[in-house]
Amino acid sequence: MKSGRPFIKMHGLRNDFIIVDARRTPFKPSVAEIKRICDRREGIGGDELLIMEPPSSSDADNDIAAFVRIINPDGREAEACGNASRCIGWLLMKERGLESVSFRTLGGRLRCLLKGEKKVSVGMGQLRTDWQEIPLAKEMNSLHLDIGTGPLQDPVGMNIGNPHAVFFVNDIEQIDLEDCGPILQQDPLFPQEANIGVAQMIDARTMKLAVWERPGALTTACGSGACAAVGAALRRGLTDQRKVKVIMPAGSMEIEIDENNEATMTGPVETCYTGYLPLPSL
Repeated sequence: MKSGRPFIKMHGLRNDFIIVDARRTPFKPSVAEIKRICDRREGIGGDELLIMEPPSSSDADNDIAAFVRIINPDGREAEACGNASRCIGWLLMKERGLESVSFRTLGGRLRCLLKGEKKVSVGMGQLRTDWQEIPLAKEMNSLHLDIGTGPLQDPVGMNIGNPHAVFFVNDIEQIDLEDCGPILQQDPLFPQEANIGVAQMIDARTMKLAVWERPGALTTACGSGACAAVGAALRRGLTDQRKVKVIMPAGSMEIEIDENNEATMTGPVETCYTGYLPLPSL
């Protein structure tokens, strides 16, 4: 018999996650354990640890399948993650034999739809643009934030479960986001820090995107960042299309923003492998 806590390793466009099902047996790892689990040399390795917990009694009555904790490698919890949501949605739909499922995160209720064998659509909620909702440290027009470094200037501030600053450039290949990202992420304007996106419009229906993500990593794909970037392009008048293909280093996803600023993301999921977390990570 195997000992340790079962986990599933999944990824969405190489944004990878360690998923633990704690709906029947609680799983409360310490910050030190979280860091070790997510460490790519000492542990399993992943961009985030996802813990599926049972829904509240009221949520269960409303057909919410689980409450999902999204935990960064430094132990801090995130409100939302689009790629993680697709992976969780796919697992829950396969488990239930359904083509749609809802679950809750700190960012609110999310609904997923199966769009193919390994393709999932997830409603990410409403894009928020008020300075207090992003949040910013002081009142400011979120369409033109007064921050920047080097070639990155004049971003759009957004929130879709987590804060984003989106910079538009003419040539994304000329931007060293590993150099600029940490500076902008920790700018005093962002009391909760921010995900930093750099976007280039190819045409009205196509965008290239790179994202420096909290707590400090250049990601191969960022679902919430893609939603924020398309929303920002619409606000800036850089596109009039509400369905945009977003190309990131690991591949592409489709983002749709409706008239109420509700964002829907569609993209692939993959299972890497399953295993057991070693003791004492139970």
